[in-house]
Amino acid sequence: MYDVVVIGGGPAGATAAEDLARSGHKVAMLDRAGRIKPCGGAVPPRLIKDFFIPDSQIVARITTARMISPTQRHVDIPIENGYVGMVDREHFDEFLRDRANDAGAMRLTGTFLRIERDSAGTHVLYRDKATGDTKQLTTRLIIGADGARSDVARAEVPGGDEIPYVIAYHEIIEAPAPTASYHPDRCDVIYDGAISPDFYGWVFPHGGQASVGMGTGIDGVDLKQATAALRESSGLAGCKTIRKEGAPIPLKPLPKWDNGTDVVLAGDAAGVVAPSSGEGIYYAMMGGRVAATAASACLATARPKDLQLARKLFMKEHGQVFRVLGAMQNAYYRSDERRERFVSLCHDVDVQRLTFEAYMNKKLVKARPLAHLKIGVKNLAHLTRLVSPLRT
Repeated sequence: MYDVVVIGGGPAGATAAEDLARSGHKVAMLDRAGRIKPCGGAVPPRLIKDFFIPDSQIVARITTARMISPTQRHVDIPIENGYVGMVDREHFDEFLRDRANDAGAMRLTGTFLRIERDSAGTHVLYRDKATGDTKQLTTRLIIGADGARSDVARAEVPGGDEIPYVIAYHEIIEAPAPTASYHPDRCDVIYDGAISPDFYGWVFPHGGQASVGMGTGIDGVDLKQATAALRESSGLAGCKTIRKEGAPIPLKPLPKWDNGTDVVLAGDAAGVVAPSSGEGIYYAMMGGRVAATAASACLATARPKDLQLARKLFMKEHGQVFRVLGAMQNAYYRSDERRERFVSLCHDVDVQRLTFEAYMNKKLVKARPLAHLKIGVKNLAHLTRLVSPLRT
């Protein structure tokens, strides 16, 4: 009998499993081996600090972000007083799983099949990867951390099958030497409807490699062709391709994260990817942490209602940021004219500073009310077309 079975071993599941194991709970972590999620790999300083990530996992340190408009105008934003760390998900996720295992979580490799219940308890059935046999884990609680199209969420949590998402696709390439269009210390974010009609494209350095990709929620968009066009425009068409990956990325937290009895969701399964930016690693790990907190409380009190703590704690800390980012995406991602205006706003020094202070510290900056007022006026002027999209 396990206290908790964690289904999924990405950043959310591995973090939940590690936290629970370090708290003295008997934990099993079930994960499918060999899957690498398409991801730019950016992690803020707060994640590195809060989750004790060693320097060995940081494959690049980004000091500039370049925003590129549909007309190929660009704004280079310096990242003051810090940097954006880059990780390679192939190695970072495995590091987190190993750390959970070292903390005492039982690591199992296989494919989740279903959840069954009887008088003996709650059972997780899975197909063991090594033998192909169907095996069973009996547990008191379950954390579903099995991704954006979570089988656990669809089967157990109301609304779990209705989560909005975009499809992300990227290609990992061998990084070239620095050129006019590529630099190993700079992330490029491309707001161009020819690349993505409703999201954005990216070129993110990973040390000796780079992630080049895009996302969209619109059916019929050829993700591979769009990425090929992005590589061509970025001068990366001739670089060797190492691997290609695609997966859904949710864009809105689910209204409910638990089933009221014995299941709580975490990470992409709960929808905790930031709107507008698509940032997910930090929020996945925080989602895993609050799921572990809720599970610990439920185990201590035997009150299923305590599973609601996961969503309450997360939204109390990050709900306002998600609402602001969601409003920004709705306002500026709908057309190339709006994207052009968004890049124009990025010329503003206050926009730059407040954006990256919020990104690095994971909270909205409220210390400079005059800067907020000025940004609000500029934002309104662009959205009401009182100024040219080429004006900063």
